Amino acid sequence: MIENEVKNKNKHALIVEGGAMRGIFAAGVLDAFLDFNFNPFDFCIGVSAGSTNIAAWLAGQRDRNYKVITDYSCRPQFIVPLKFLFGGHLLDLDWLWEITIREIGIDVEAMEKSGIPLYIVTTRVDTGKAEYYTATADNLETLMKSSCAIPVFYRGFPPFNEISMTDGGVADSIPVKKAYEMGAREITVILSQPDGYRKKEKKIPWFIRKDILSYPELINAMDNRGKNYNESLDFINNPPSDCIINTIIPDDTFKVGRTTKNKKLLDEGYAMGLQAGELFVKNKLNSK
Repeated sequence: MIENEVKNKNKHALIVEGGAMRGIFAAGVLDAFLDFNFNPFDFCIGVSAGSTNIAAWLAGQRDRNYKVITDYSCRPQFIVPLKFLFGGHLLDLDWLWEITIREIGIDVEAMEKSGIPLYIVTTRVDTGKAEYYTATADNLETLMKSSCAIPVFYRGFPPFNEISMTDGGVADSIPVKKAYEMGAREITVILSQPDGYRKKEKKIPWFIRKDILSYPELINAMDNRGKNYNESLDFINNPPSDCIINTIIPDDTFKVGRTTKNKKLLDEGYAMGLQAGELFVKNKLNSK
């Protein structure tokens, strides 16, 4: 976990939001970064699917997350509504992790050789608070799974350091404030919702609440997710005077949802990400 590190306040941070299948947009953006060998960042923070996108980018594995989302995640073994109705996972991370690690795993050695620290956000089940852990070759797979485990949709809480964890997006979906606290004075954020999106501030529905009644702090965090999400958007739109925030956002034609399996829509979302990433890089290079 991030502890009392010396904070150089001229850092450039990259943050990638999650969103399950909506991560196809970020996959495209980061593949464009690879195409242009673009990496001006001092550290990265990934949330849920955003952590898997960053890890593959740091490892130089172009197309890896495109394949995960458009192939493996679309197979009938991953998103299983009928199994969910009978008490199983809606999103079967156990199956997805086992097969993707075996067949197209992250090149953890290449990731570490990049020299760019990756911090992955998880949510502690007992406190409902965000934790930010440094990803290493030894803990990457466990951390990513913990960060991606959406409560109830994945039945269980993957442990990390013997602490039960869940989806990092519950407590801190867009960790721009954390990046600022860590010394970032330029922050590039890849979001998975179109410009102008605001999350509804409402309590979680009863059918989710009843499955986690034993975890009141987690329920509280989930009830406040919309409020915290929108506060992060407010920070992005009105950053401190000493901070520059760049956003890379899908446009209004982005139709991918959390569980979208339509290949055409996913391919369109990926192409949109490639185009947005290329435009961002060219604008950055031209501004120098």
